[in-house]
Amino acid sequence: MRVNMGNKEIQEQRIRGYFVQATKEILKAEGLHSLSVRNIANKAGYSYATIYNYFRDVKDLVFECVKDFQEEAETFVKVQTKKSEPGIPKIKSISIAYINYFIEYPGIFELFFIEKMYNIAGKQPTIDLINTFLERLCAEEWNSMVLEKQISQKASDSAKVKLQIITTGLLLMYLHRQYPADYKQFIALAAKEIDETLDNLNLSKQSKK
Repeated sequence: MRVNMGNKEIQEQRIRGYFVQATKEILKAEGLHSLSVRNIANKAGYSYATIYNYFRDVKDLVFECVKDFQEEAETFVKVQTKKSEPGIPKIKSISIAYINYFIEYPGIFELFFIEKMYNIAGKQPTIDLINTFLERLCAEEWNSMVLEKQISQKASDSAKVKLQIITTGLLLMYLHRQYPADYKQFIALAAKEIDETLDNLNLSKQSKK
C-alpha cells in the first residue's frame, strides 16, 4: 500500500510539473494574455478538466510559475555574482545581475511588474514574492552589514525600497521606451544610479546612529 501511495504521489507531482512547465512556456513566449485553462492543458497534453484536480485555477498555476522563475533568477544571479566582494559591492553586483535577468527574459518582467496584480494574484503570497524579490536576493548582505553595525536597520530598509524603485524604473524605460537605446549605455546608467544610491548610505556615519 505504501509503495502504491508513493507511486501515486510521484505521478501527481509529475502531472503538476507538466502543467507548470506548460504555463511557464506560454508566459515566456506569449505573455499572460495568452493563458487559458484550455491552452495550458493542450500544451501539457491533458484535458482541461484535469487541471482542476491539481490547481484551483490559472492564478494558482501562475503563483507556481512565479516561484519557479524566481528560483531561475536566483541561480542566474548567483552565477553572475559569485566573485563579488561582500557587502555593498555584492549588493551592486546582485542588482545589475537582477536587471540583466529581466533583460534576457522581458516576458517575465512583464509578468512581475507590468501586469495588474488582480490578473496574476489569487492570493497575497504572489504579490509578496514579487515585491520583495530583490530584497531577498540581497538579504544576506544587508543582514550582515546591520549585524556588524556598518549600517542602521532604518538606512538598510530605506535603501532596499530605493533599489527596488530604481531597478524597476530603469527596466521599464529600457524595455518599453528603448531608453537608452544602446544596451551598454543602459547598463552604464543603471550602474551609476545604483552606485549613487548605495554610496549615499555613507556607512561609517550610519554605523554610529
